[in-house]
Amino acid sequence: MIPAELHIDLEALARNYRRLEAVSGRPVHPVVKADAYGLGATPVARRLLAAGARTFFVARAAEGVRLRADLGPEPDIYVLDGAVAGTERALIEADLRPVLNHGDQLRGWRGAGGGACGLQIDTGMNRLGFRPENAPAAFGGLTLVMSHLACADDPAEPMNRRQRDAFAAVAARYPDQIKSFANSGGCFLGDDYGFDAVRPGICLYGGGPEGRPDPRIAPVATLTARVLQVRDVPAGETVGYSRGWVADRPARVALFAAGYADGLLRAYSPRGQAFVSGELRPLIGRVSMDVAAVEVTGLDVVDGDPVELFGRHIAIDDAAMAAGTIAYELLTSITNRVPRIY
Repeated sequence: MIPAELHIDLEALARNYRRLEAVSGRPVHPVVKADAYGLGATPVARRLLAAGARTFFVARAAEGVRLRADLGPEPDIYVLDGAVAGTERALIEADLRPVLNHGDQLRGWRGAGGGACGLQIDTGMNRLGFRPENAPAAFGGLTLVMSHLACADDPAEPMNRRQRDAFAAVAARYPDQIKSFANSGGCFLGDDYGFDAVRPGICLYGGGPEGRPDPRIAPVATLTARVLQVRDVPAGETVGYSRGWVADRPARVALFAAGYADGLLRAYSPRGQAFVSGELRPLIGRVSMDVAAVEVTGLDVVDGDPVELFGRHIAIDDAAMAAGTIAYELLTSITNRVPRIY
């Protein structure tokens, strides 16, 4: 018995890819950084390659080097960190394309003899990228110009339009380069946000574009654990560290093999739920390192039964909200102790 598993539905991933293509009307360039949001960059990218993707984005040079070794020479792989000093040779040898973020990176990349690359324009997020007034003129080897939306999960936020207009003004300086602006949420903001290609991440992996479940997006990842013990708890007794839950009447409690060492966030209790024996039931007590508890009074639950924490029966956005976080963190927090099952 494997105590906890992360099941990844690669066909649902491909359906989400096709849905994002249809919604945006643009080629989809998947973001597979952070090991494809914890789902496994190589199997995810291979399935997306089969679905038609030809360009991928990672964050770190080391991620790109590994992905290139696994995927071979076919796809274009952009590195969002850019040409960080000291990584230029590794980027060139792996045929990776840094997304240059400031003048020092541009000078370092060209000085190292680097070829194809992208350029990031900061249109108001004040994260990475050239300010519009400092953006360089087009140069040899530049293949992509991009920016990043700060508030795409809120379609009513006026900043979306301000950023879009700022990017359109800068993009006009680069008529021969691919322009990319929309992230997952941006894919749903309208046709004029699409430019030449879109770069979704979380919507590929089952999260909604507005941070809540969306029927257009299929669940991809399902986290399950196995029951280790079922016990009766008398009224007045407690469950877990720091007396985290007090039984106000006799209760039946199932202890299952998942904790914060597996990526089940400690903040998930007491608002979280688990799907067990066909019902949604509340998590109780404190999530500990290796074990958590769910109240199963009246259910037929035995050792070894599965408990779902998110996936087919609990939307990942709902689980994230219960933990006071977002789906991105929930997925990327799943540790290597949990095997990925494809």
